[in-house]
Amino acid sequence: MNLKNIDMQEVTRLTRAGRVNEAMSLLRGAFTPIEPRPQVNPATRRVPDQSNLSSTHGSSSAGNGSPTGVPILPFLRRFKEQKVGSVVEGFLKDNTGAQLKQARKFEGPAGSRFEERIYSNHAGTRTYKLYVPSTYTSAPLPLLVMLHGCTQSPDDFAIGTRMNELAEEFSLLVAYPEQPKSANWFNANDQVRDDGEPSLIAGITRQILDEFPVDPGQIFVAGLSAGGAIASIMATTYPDLYAAVGIHSGLACGAAHDVQSAFTAMRNGSSSLLDESSNVPTIIIHGDRDKTVNPVNAEQIVGQSIGKRNLERQVHQGTSVNGIAFTRTLHLDANKRPVIEDWLLHGSGHAWSGGSPQGSFTDARGPDASREMVRFFLQQSKR
Repeated sequence: MNLKNIDMQEVTRLTRAGRVNEAMSLLRGAFTPIEPRPQVNPATRRVPDQSNLSSTHGSSSAGNGSPTGVPILPFLRRFKEQKVGSVVEGFLKDNTGAQLKQARKFEGPAGSRFEERIYSNHAGTRTYKLYVPSTYTSAPLPLLVMLHGCTQSPDDFAIGTRMNELAEEFSLLVAYPEQPKSANWFNANDQVRDDGEPSLIAGITRQILDEFPVDPGQIFVAGLSAGGAIASIMATTYPDLYAAVGIHSGLACGAAHDVQSAFTAMRNGSSSLLDESSNVPTIIIHGDRDKTVNPVNAEQIVGQSIGKRNLERQVHQGTSVNGIAFTRTLHLDANKRPVIEDWLLHGSGHAWSGGSPQGSFTDARGPDASREMVRFFLQQSKR
């Protein structure tokens, strides 16, 4: 193998994105082109049942827990040593040696598309995946922007959250911006409007608006872990763009300003939150056994979302079909509309609740976080 003729950075990018076959093709010196996307078939859009405010959908299988991360350096070392057979094997193991599910691409029904796209502005360049459901027609659709956590990829996140399946059910466009290591939620320039990561995600959102019929009153953003922290930043910096936000196992906007304060906030919560409230309707989901991001961060997100508003509070208890108890707290405005919904999952760790075991950082035992977010989002609209 001639290492000089291989774009090692591209191999690493493809593998981190879950495109293992393409990465291995590059290693063998023969890149396999992406298949042409299928044609779109029109269908009828279905409206969700708005009365189901305590859905407990889930899978009967146990979740795959919280892997501690992907060891990129050992992966590169094995690559340089030309141990090709161990490259993918090493990449799919976490730091404890536990074997992860092999990353795979989401395969939707005929007429759907899962495209890889790119966006650039003054802050840099981001690739992203866009799911266009088979139900797509010329009628305006809601748009959901999904931000994955560190060590995940857009494909992994789509499979783990099952959000593309809900996109088919409810006729949604779903975008998955790639979140590289440079997308740090705790950097100062990544917490302001029109700069850093917020400008890239907002730019991706607007690019989709320019190319597809999107309902401008139904644009939403959600994320997990680091992606959840960035989602809270997007709601604060672009309240005019997003109608609602979903934050799963994340942190409040301005929770940290450097690496040290980021670790402090993740362990103990933040002592330097921003004073302002975005007033963007917010759904928060967090496990009370989360050892990566302390659940006190969920309380701080709620406090930041309430701000100075006088909201009515309602508390409900429930249990998922697979036995995870939860406390669901609603905060209602003067029109009795829930504008903040806070789910505390009892016994859950740092994982997407109700997700597929085929993805990373999921716990299939809990309430279906994806379905609950879509239900909450579609109740909110900038009219």
